[in-house]
Amino acid sequence: MKTPSDGFQDGYALEFRAMTYRLPSGSPLISGLNLRIARGETLVLLGRSGSGKTTTLKLINRLLEPTEGEILITGRPSVSLDPIQLRRGIGYVIQDAGLFPHWTVARNVGLVPHLERWPEAKIQARVREMLSLVGLPPEEFAERRPSELSGGQKQRVGVARALAADPPILLMDEPFGALDPITRADLQKEFRALALRLQKTIVFVTHDVREALFLGTRIALLDQGRLVGVYAPAEFLKATEPEVHAFAASLEFGGAHEGAQ
Repeated sequence: MKTPSDGFQDGYALEFRAMTYRLPSGSPLISGLNLRIARGETLVLLGRSGSGKTTTLKLINRLLEPTEGEILITGRPSVSLDPIQLRRGIGYVIQDAGLFPHWTVARNVGLVPHLERWPEAKIQARVREMLSLVGLPPEEFAERRPSELSGGQKQRVGVARALAADPPILLMDEPFGALDPITRADLQKEFRALALRLQKTIVFVTHDVREALFLGTRIALLDQGRLVGVYAPAEFLKATEPEVHAFAASLEFGGAHEGAQ
């Protein structure tokens, strides 16, 4: 069974073809989504609460299945892939990290390599490598429990865990949303540098337009389950769609508010 780690076809890591997802009631949460995500890019899904951002991530790793249309992952229909192997081949980072509280940091980071039955020495080496990569010296953090970490440190562990099995695709669902502004800004800078270095395909969910403009190679704006448009950061604020203007206005308000502090 081939998985996402087997490589890319046609230059696209992910492709949505007329993809719709409906609730059992028939009400659509995502409607007719057509979107291509190139390998190595950071595609930010931007939108208000309830616009379909997190639902889109769940459809990528088959926590949900499309009602209509299809999703291609590295050129193959997602429904043709074993869902367990698919999820192990895609890194997933959520808000608050979602760490197992009774496990050490090292065991949390090594979760997927253990499930994939890597040799123990290889797992330990990979855990050390990943903790160093995200700025957590393994000799200091490997044996700690999540309760002994700050919010920013937990998010770093979450990123290390998502990267441990070297997945080509990384899904991130508002990973910095619960952090204080200073820690959030620091992690955004670190993550941007890490993304440029690793060249993973990243789908990053946020409702923060500043975060989207800073981190995204492109920004896909969703509104009530429909794709408004896809923009390079420099193009976003020049776009004419009303929903873009709404986000631009929030950006301007935020800047004025910060200046008044």
